[in-house]
Amino acid sequence: MTTVERPSADIAELRPVNGDLFRALLRRQASSVTVVTAVARATDPACLGGIAAPVRAGFTATSFTSVSLDPPLVSFCLGTGSSSWPVLARAEHVAVHLLAAGQQDAAAVFATSGIDRFAAYPDWTSGPFGVPLLGGVLARLLCRVVHRVPAGDHTLVIAEPLALGDGGDGPPLVHHRGGYTTAVSPT
Repeated sequence: MTTVERPSADIAELRPVNGDLFRALLRRQASSVTVVTAVARATDPACLGGIAAPVRAGFTATSFTSVSLDPPLVSFCLGTGSSSWPVLARAEHVAVHLLAAGQQDAAAVFATSGIDRFAAYPDWTSGPFGVPLLGGVLARLLCRVVHRVPAGDHTLVIAEPLALGDGGDGPPLVHHRGGYTTAVSPT
């Protein structure tokens, strides 16, 4: 005799995906908060002498993840409509900063569009290749961009870590349900 398994009463009915349902589901996933910074050369018209001074960009990302250990590779996503995209589309190097608990201000500044993020967040310095490096973070990776993969309205950026900086131990800043929180470590 064959037994037919029935779904338990606590399993929700599956529904077709739409933008609102998808967004609501993603808000339930807790993600570490990072700020990605980059620099690229601006281009002036040829009549002004060609290449101009570098232009900086930085943005808050919760899509950061490791891709490979051998070779070391990481990734993050950025919307192609973002004000940071024109710089990231040309940047050869980026820095990924893992934010510490208590750095909600950095996350908020780099998530705000229409402002000079580096003027609004003064705790940074110019690092190798001119890439802005934020202070007070749990850790940072200086990376070389190796691939840009179009993915819908975003681009997946894959980068090779060249150097890392450990800012110390402590709880990370976490994004969950549209707000910032911290991960609680077991004692």
